[in-house]
Amino acid sequence: MTASASTSAPVAAAHREPVPVDFALQGGGAHGAFTWGVLDRLLQEPWLAIDGLSGTSAGAMNAAVLSDGYAEGGAEGARAALERFWKRVSDGALLSPLRRSPLDILMGSWTMDNSPAFVAMDLAARLFSPYDLNPGGFNPLQDILAKSIDFKRLAQSPIKVFVNATNVRTGRPRVFRNADLTPDALLASACLPMMFQAIEIDGDAYWDGGFSGNPTMSSLVRESSADDTILIQINPVERPGTPRSARDILNRENEIAFNAPLLKELRMMALLRKVADPGQSEGALWASMRLHRIASPAMVDLGYSSKLNAEWAFLCMLRDEGRKCAETFLEQHGADLGYRATFDIDYLLEGI
Repeated sequence: MTASASTSAPVAAAHREPVPVDFALQGGGAHGAFTWGVLDRLLQEPWLAIDGLSGTSAGAMNAAVLSDGYAEGGAEGARAALERFWKRVSDGALLSPLRRSPLDILMGSWTMDNSPAFVAMDLAARLFSPYDLNPGGFNPLQDILAKSIDFKRLAQSPIKVFVNATNVRTGRPRVFRNADLTPDALLASACLPMMFQAIEIDGDAYWDGGFSGNPTMSSLVRESSADDTILIQINPVERPGTPRSARDILNRENEIAFNAPLLKELRMMALLRKVADPGQSEGALWASMRLHRIASPAMVDLGYSSKLNAEWAFLCMLRDEGRKCAETFLEQHGADLGYRATFDIDYLLEGI
């Protein structure tokens, strides 16, 4: 990432030269289909030149699938690859007992809060570990990833990928890059410890990358040449009211925990903007990043259980919501890309 930032006036998107951009992709299970929709829409803009993708969990899978698809067939190849991946995820869950109950469907809810299978799984996860319930370590995503991504081609992709996982022993993040990526690396980034056994890589065990970076921004700062980063956020930072039910408390606890590493990095970025000296120091690189964000208020209405809902209708609804939010972003801020940040993070310095 370069330290310079252009101050020229923005021009109409239709007449623009290519603008290098990075994407920071959060994780969130099936909610990652929202990110699919955002990427699907933005890939239709030829002036957006994707340089790097940082992702965690579902964001990591979106990043790897996009980069591999782009290496095979450009932007349209990336769009097709993303759709194939999410359709395989849905098809793989057709026989799963984790489905909405008739009451959930009748109420028009996408959650599985009243599903007997989900309630049983939720209770079992508090009493037994995945080593008890799934001693063979089966993960349906293993086969889906192997079918969806050519990892040799991904290693040579022009779009850099940074996937974050958390080392169980040290608690520190590990970033896997294109040449390091395997199905296991992606599964490690998405390994919720109460659902799946830790993923062993190079003698170390790994859990979900969201514990240490959701997603990590530092790799984009250090290794990407783009000055503009678009954060696609699917975990609500703020939620009105105080949760009172056990399920709502746990849901909010998870949101806060998985947002904390990202907010810490953004807070550091806001501070460096105020104190960093111009130049090529790392502090200056952090300070020069032009940050943008795409999110949807609709995500606040989706509870934790819907992250396990792989119904095709639900994934398509999230995709369409993502496309709509991306379209709104382009209308409101597309002309700012390459010129100025549109996501104000200075509020993160309040109270410290």
